Amino acid sequence: MKPISFIQPSRSNLKYLKWSYNSIRKNLDPMHEICWADDFSTDGTWEWMQEIVKKDPNVKIHRNEGPKRLGHTILYDTLINDYATNDVVMIYHADMYALPGLDEEVFRYIDKGVVVSATRIEPPLHPPGPEKILADYGIEPEEFEEQRLLNEYESFKKGNVSTGVFAPWAIYKSDFQSIGGHDPLYAPQSKEDSDIFNRFKLAGYKFIQTWDGFVYHMTCRGSRFADGAKRNPTGEVFMKNRETDEWLQQNNRSTRNFIRKWGHFVKHDQYLNPTIPSKYDIGFVVKNCSYEMLYELEPWCSTIYVSPEHIAGYIGMEQDNTLFNLKDRVKYTSDEVTNDVVVEFDVRELTPVQFQYVAQLPEIIKDSGEVGEMELGIFKIIINKLETYEKENIINSNSTKEFLQ
Repeated sequence: MKPISFIQPSRSNLKYLKWSYNSIRKNLDPMHEICWADDFSTDGTWEWMQEIVKKDPNVKIHRNEGPKRLGHTILYDTLINDYATNDVVMIYHADMYALPGLDEEVFRYIDKGVVVSATRIEPPLHPPGPEKILADYGIEPEEFEEQRLLNEYESFKKGNVSTGVFAPWAIYKSDFQSIGGHDPLYAPQSKEDSDIFNRFKLAGYKFIQTWDGFVYHMTCRGSRFADGAKRNPTGEVFMKNRETDEWLQQNNRSTRNFIRKWGHFVKHDQYLNPTIPSKYDIGFVVKNCSYEMLYELEPWCSTIYVSPEHIAGYIGMEQDNTLFNLKDRVKYTSDEVTNDVVVEFDVRELTPVQFQYVAQLPEIIKDSGEVGEMELGIFKIIINKLETYEKENIINSNSTKEFLQ
């Protein structure tokens, strides 16, 4: 077994980070390196990191001095590119407890071109799924039943693997860097993982989830459910409050950017292995387009052609939410339409049912299988070319270092 660099950004969730650190050092080989980034925390995280690094020579620390958070989309890459000294790195959340043998299981399967995920054991705070184990050993570090978990976790072993990918995941640093790492398009967070998993798959990397290597995962203790979880008198567990406004707003921005880049919502199978529809060069030529409908439609195409009255206002409002140049994406109806696929419609006829065709356009175009014209509901679809572009997304076109400048 070789040393792993555990990659752990953290923002004001010190009690989880302490809990996670102790598990790595107690249950795994001490040769492993831990790389931390403090994202302008206000709870003493940086001061604690400074104390640990004096005692633990295998800890590297970095701080975002603020005043704004950078998020893990940026800080994962900062730690991997500038701090990690080992060949294998592992994206690892601050609310994960490493169970014995995790590192051995990673090295059982890790290789060039392979991404290895551990299996998560989680309290029942989220719906079940075949890629994880729901079992309640505590919802906060202060009530964590550590010894009971250590006594029982081996009963969860299956002695096999599946093909999902999710955190915690390990990869050769060179494989991560060869596709340009995470895309700062999604900074500070949300959808950066789905994006890089798509790119790994298109690059031909193999996904392995080991069912003999585990973490216990508290789940969503960063910005999404910042207030943590609680237990009612009957023992049922749930998050204390709803998702934070900060997370909801950023998730909306990242979802829109994911659609711009890939042409579809996040898709995957039951084990979270990505499903990637073809990406086409689609132009929308839209009659009677309001400001509100321009907002709804723009991410779903390469170019949208509308009358001029709303263009400047929309670009002025939305440009700060994306790294895409919206002047290239939003054009006048009088401009030449050069897209491979052109979709013409009157937005006054667009119902929620008709909008589903917009979200399914990649599948509709692929199923058509030929150049030509067709009508579908309110849409006239002109296919000039069936070339696909999803593989152009493999190499990250946005630089994290340029983003930080």
